[in-house]
Amino acid sequence: MLQIRASSLGKVMTDPKKKTDVLSAGAKTYITQQAKEFVYGFRKEISGKPLEKGNRVEDKSIDLYNSVMFTNYEKNTERKSNQWLTGECDIDTGSKIIDIKSSWSLDTFHCLSEDGIDKGYEWQGRAYMMLWGREHFENAYCMVNTPDELIGYEQEDIHFVDHINESLRVTITAYERDKSLEDKMCERITECQKYFDLVVDRIATEHNF
Repeated sequence: MLQIRASSLGKVMTDPKKKTDVLSAGAKTYITQQAKEFVYGFRKEISGKPLEKGNRVEDKSIDLYNSVMFTNYEKNTERKSNQWLTGECDIDTGSKIIDIKSSWSLDTFHCLSEDGIDKGYEWQGRAYMMLWGREHFENAYCMVNTPDELIGYEQEDIHFVDHINESLRVTITAYERDKSLEDKMCERITECQKYFDLVVDRIATEHNF
């Protein structure tokens, strides 16, 4: 059965333009890709310098968060799943989920909490709250030095930030759990699962498989 990754939930939660449709065009495109990867046995990996930085400096960003917030949180390594979702959050404090977002540069760093509002990240957080049974979720936007080899020809002063006060380099955008939105998530993913099965069957039929 198809499970939607928490990080991809926003792709299927966009409402369709026509009220008569159950899934948006974007959701159908995403599910079709998932069906293709399932049938042909591959998974497309997302790449790019901002993503690579996020992976490489995650521990430093967690250290920065801990320093600013006077906490001692560690990276979560547990993946959780249910019949609709699967995901691996960054930090579970026991009362809330924290997702660490390492900004690419000072230019892209969100310095105000409202600037960090993002529907995709919000849905990701709601998936984590549901999977872990937590009532609170935070996106922590952190700005740490970019590895030298990733900067390329960009100006260095927007990537080297150790001289800037740590408290200015962590911005929090917070969300509260909403059971009505979780019900909507489950209903939407159930429709996605039906569409996924339909696409898998169509691939098999069109290729006489």
